[in-house]
Amino acid sequence: MPEARINCAANAAAEPSHSLNGNRALQDSASHRHRLPACHLAPPNTASTRPRVNTVGCHHTLEVYLHEYLEGTGITDDAKGPLFRTIGRGTGRLSRTPLPQANAYAMVRRRAAAAVIATMIGNHTFRATGVTAYLKNGGTLENAAAMANHASTRTTQLYDRRRDEISLDEVERIRV
Repeated sequence: MPEARINCAANAAAEPSHSLNGNRALQDSASHRHRLPACHLAPPNTASTRPRVNTVGCHHTLEVYLHEYLEGTGITDDAKGPLFRTIGRGTGRLSRTPLPQANAYAMVRRRAAAAVIATMIGNHTFRATGVTAYLKNGGTLENAAAMANHASTRTTQLYDRRRDEISLDEVERIRV
């Protein structure tokens, strides 16, 4: 089955490879702390198309979280293994089996329920939150579309939740 890839590197010369389902390696970027890492997202390869690479900046906080995750899970030296993995039965340890998308979604739902969040959320909720936060902080719709790898800004507008907050604020103005 084809896989999506995300590569994060401190500079163009680095050779990291994060694959959601396959190979993964992350170069230590302590020496590159002042350079903005690049994240590359390539959609799954299909028979009719060659994979494209979408390069965007990788937030410094994400870089820190990735390093902490790799060190905390003990998979820093396993450059050929998947980034997100299942837990082996009865071992409580990460396996070399990639975490299926359905399991990731179930994990998000469990965490939301534990936090008493009644709203149905999923992985695209985080995408919408990122797009909305970027736009709230003065980002442009065109750049948000580029970062989200959307061909059209109309698609990106579907992830823009700023109008939802305006609507709620307006409802609160009703005095009964």
